[in-house]
Amino acid sequence: MPFIKRLGYFLFGLSIGLVFLAFFLNKKTKETGTSFCYLPNCRVLKDMRSKPLYFSESIDQDLLDKTLDSLTINYFFLEGDVNFSLSDTKSIPCRTYVIEAEIDNKEGMLTVKNCPSKLEVQKFEWIKED
Repeated sequence: MPFIKRLGYFLFGLSIGLVFLAFFLNKKTKETGTSFCYLPNCRVLKDMRSKPLYFSESIDQDLLDKTLDSLTINYFFLEGDVNFSLSDTKSIPCRTYVIEAEIDNKEGMLTVKNCPSKLEVQKFEWIKED
């Protein structure tokens, strides 16, 4: 059997397998609500979402002054990007992460202390406002 014919059979079988796998994994994630996080940004944010959330005194004051709300903070944990160059990922027991996100054409930065049993929001600031 010539090589081109074998390659055609292989690619046909591979495409059927990929379609089946995509369909199966898509259905599984919708039913169970699981997500596949392989990149560092996704893994760190997923770990943060699984812990109880606490606020520092400065954040408590921002929440009382209505300059910040809990939906904004949750948006950072869902859609934010962890800036690893500004973060302290080597400290023990609590690591400090800087999360950046754009909300309504405004860029914000959230500083979070990620401990083994809790997550504490340390600081919030708008970087760029339009």
